[in-house]
Amino acid sequence: MKILEKPKNFIKNIKFRIRCAIKYMLGNTYDHFLCFYPGNSGFLIKRLIKRLVNKLNFDEYNIKKIKDIDQENIVVYASKNKRFLDFLYYHTKLKDLDLPYPQIGFDFRFFFLLPVKQLFQFFLCHIDYFLHNFQFKDAYSSGYITRELKNGKSGFISLIEEEDFYKRFIKSSPDPLFVLIELQKSIAKPIIIIPENIIYISKPMTKHPGIIDILFGTHERPGIIKRFLTIIRNPEKIKVEFASPVNLKDFITRTDIEQLASEFQAHRLRRHLVDILNRQIKSVTGPVLKSRQEITEDILTKKDLREYLADYASQNKLTLKKTHKKAAVYIKEIAANYNLRIINLASMILNWAFDNLFEELVVNEEEINRMREASTEAPLILVPCHKSHLDYLLLPYVMFNNNMPCPHIAAGKNLSFWPLGPLFRRGGAFFIRRTFKGAPLYSKIFGSYLEKLLSEGFNIKIFIEGGRSRTGKLLSPKPGGLGMLINAYNSGACSDLFFVPIFIGYDRVLEEDAYIKEIEGGKKSPETLKNLINARKFLKKKYGKVYMRFNEPISVKDYIKEKNIDIAKTSTREYMQFVKNFGYKLINSINTNAVATPHGIIASAVLNCPKNSFAKELMTERINTYMNMLMFMNAELSESLLIDQDYTLDAVIKNFITRNFIELADEDDDEMTEYTIFIVKDNKRPILDYYKNSVISFFVHFAYTAVAILEIDRFQFSTSDLINRFNFLEKMFIDEFFFDEKTICEEDITKSLKGFINEGIIVPDPSDFDMFNITSQGLRKLKWLAAFLLPFLESYKTTLLYFEKHGPDKHEGKDRVKKIHAIGTKLYKSKIITLKESLSHINYKNAANFFTKNEIISSKNQIQSDSYKNIIDRLILLISI
Repeated sequence: MKILEKPKNFIKNIKFRIRCAIKYMLGNTYDHFLCFYPGNSGFLIKRLIKRLVNKLNFDEYNIKKIKDIDQENIVVYASKNKRFLDFLYYHTKLKDLDLPYPQIGFDFRFFFLLPVKQLFQFFLCHIDYFLHNFQFKDAYSSGYITRELKNGKSGFISLIEEEDFYKRFIKSSPDPLFVLIELQKSIAKPIIIIPENIIYISKPMTKHPGIIDILFGTHERPGIIKRFLTIIRNPEKIKVEFASPVNLKDFITRTDIEQLASEFQAHRLRRHLVDILNRQIKSVTGPVLKSRQEITEDILTKKDLREYLADYASQNKLTLKKTHKKAAVYIKEIAANYNLRIINLASMILNWAFDNLFEELVVNEEEINRMREASTEAPLILVPCHKSHLDYLLLPYVMFNNNMPCPHIAAGKNLSFWPLGPLFRRGGAFFIRRTFKGAPLYSKIFGSYLEKLLSEGFNIKIFIEGGRSRTGKLLSPKPGGLGMLINAYNSGACSDLFFVPIFIGYDRVLEEDAYIKEIEGGKKSPETLKNLINARKFLKKKYGKVYMRFNEPISVKDYIKEKNIDIAKTSTREYMQFVKNFGYKLINSINTNAVATPHGIIASAVLNCPKNSFAKELMTERINTYMNMLMFMNAELSESLLIDQDYTLDAVIKNFITRNFIELADEDDDEMTEYTIFIVKDNKRPILDYYKNSVISFFVHFAYTAVAILEIDRFQFSTSDLINRFNFLEKMFIDEFFFDEKTICEEDITKSLKGFINEGIIVPDPSDFDMFNITSQGLRKLKWLAAFLLPFLESYKTTLLYFEKHGPDKHEGKDRVKKIHAIGTKLYKSKIITLKESLSHINYKNAANFFTKNEIISSKNQIQSDSYKNIIDRLILLISI
């Protein structure tokens, strides 16, 4: 027996020693899996990965999304498709940035990337395990992945992969999302899933893939050769994006998810993450492109439109064939013909042109990222102010160069001339008539086209003012196009719409001479090929900087909910009032995001002087007051004003002298001093007024309050003394400057008074908190602020004199404005009207609209007309003396 026991003990001892040796070689752990990537590949592989990775970069906006995550949370990155290169990129880049970086690749096998020692440990571990258990060790069932995640390592998961789906569905392998959900249910701290995309090709997908797509992969799923070549040749075109992180703990406790079993929760989670990633890709590449013919067929074959066409034909006694033909002609007249080759070519041409025209295009990247984020939820309606024909080009150019798809652009039919019309169509422009009056079929076709664009997910750019502003300030919103877009949303074309108010400002506009001609009654030059050729002269000059600001996107769904209105049940009148109020909200949002430029501030200081000649010292005092008021409001100032205010303002004064806007009284002055006298060129005042109006929105409430204080005609007043006159001015100038429906006049007055206290214009009365005293310097500063309204008061006075002479019914439209202008010219020559800039067709049109709409000039109401005239005369006198 003892002899037999010795071999047994010997074998046992050998086994024990082998086990100890294996354990030693395995590093005292059996947790060796190919899904773990430690980052210690061989020297050549590591260097190759580094070189590839360093070509791609995050922006700060995406990095912030990871930095904002609590360090105690478990982080898992989720990509749509399984790509080793994506994993290696995030592993390397995030590790260098000291952020949570993926080490565990769910269903990944890093066989060729691991060092020999680690591969040996893996084989040894799994052979040993197989010999003892007759099955291979699994990272899921062994609890390895959950342990590593709990210990602080980050994971990486792919959502759609044929091989992985086969394993889950046929072989019943564990679903990684199921594992995460089960882990989340067993721990208190949240698991944060960050959907990520590396978008190698930012062009939109075409509906029918070409031979290149078949051989090397589509835009959405480029093959390894396509990805590798893109990294080597065009790394700047690759976009690395993180979507908003998903808190798994919050997701599984949602009421619609909580009641499901973990398996079905995993299915819903996968759908949710894929949907997020699809929308994110779409925000960069845009929707799948269909041909113009496909879009046309989709619209014209839609059931509700076919029914409308049949009714229209019947009511107008037309054949259905003729009606269909008419509808097809309208679509052809309207529709864009989106073409990527033209867009790429246009980008190169515009890059050259804008480099020649402007010193700089100033944009805020954070605002663009915010806009892109909103586009993952719903189509964007881009609503810029409209000051120049260049607005059509600048916004698509900025979006294209910031990895966003070019929007479809609503353009006036006047721009459809050859050769630009066909090019604009291929750049995404669709053309719209100035009026839809008397054309119900055209209106229906246009509405159907908008519905189709939104249902496809295209972003659309509209000019809410209708046409370009010739005055420098924003125009009243036109409700037509806006109403059609909201109606399309209400018809179910999309789940929501995000309206993005956009400010576009210029140091100097190209069309300034043409605008002055039109303001003073000249005829607008039509857009023609000849004028296009003549536009070459603009490339010989520099036009300063362009400023573009994107305000917070406004959800129409949330706005309707906030107003507690059921659009489907409103009358036409109520609906149009709702649309108009929304339009004013958008206009106000553009104004609040405006940029104050040095040209606008200097023009204001020049024109608000009571005489045509003034010393630099006096102008500087005005400039300082205006700058202080802007600083008080935290207004957005141009970068040059922030860097070196004095140098910038002096440079603009010299620029105005060079352009003959102002001149030196003594031509022999070599240097400007505070005693230098300037003279304003009378014929250049309207151009200066254009630039003054570019900043007037900042000063309107200050001007209303200043006028109200001046009218009291005493050095002590209370807030309540100002309300009636403030309300009067706000109501009268409703088409000039737009009120904010969220604020009341008392709030605006209070804010203005705080600004006046800050500037030393007034001081609170020590004995009564609601009383204020005007300081010794305050009276003249109040006049400097009130002077912003003087041209408008003179224009409105002229309009009242016209109605006094001709009554409300003798003329209409353009004829009426021409007659008012003729009276204004006579008054100016006889010095009853003192400001040439008040001879403005646009001011006259707005004044006539206000007086007729409010029945102030009715033959039955002469007393009210006289009252307005007397008030305006008194205010002009108060500001002028």
